[in-house]
Amino acid sequence: MDYKTVLTTCTYCGCGCNMYLEVMDGRITGTIPCKTSPINEGKLCIKGWNVHEFVQSPKRLTRPMLRKNGDLTEVTWDEALDFTASRIKSIKEKHGNDSIAFLTSAKVTNEENFLLQKFARAAVGTNNIDHCARL
Repeated sequence: MDYKTVLTTCTYCGCGCNMYLEVMDGRITGTIPCKTSPINEGKLCIKGWNVHEFVQSPKRLTRPMLRKNGDLTEVTWDEALDFTASRIKSIKEKHGNDSIAFLTSAKVTNEENFLLQKFARAAVGTNNIDHCARL
């Protein structure tokens, strides 16, 4: 039996609570709050306590998928990123920058949310960005 704990950041909101994932034989089995974290001070909300459950869900997507001939098909990351970049480019050319909008999530870090707003404004050229926690 191989048991270890892995320090990580909760993905449910932008607070940045630290916790340890309990890993047994390569499978996540539980969550322990980090007692020394200045953010959550050894506490977790109910979502944080159960954050490990979605990681191993059989319904979770683990590879990119594109619709081909009406069916979702597993593709490589390069193909998915190339498709996305070309679609964003063609939509911008046809309808303008502000025809594109972004919705970000409370399930990523503040830094990831910051990166998406920078991408929306600097790369795409739109201010159309919102966050699900505000809705």
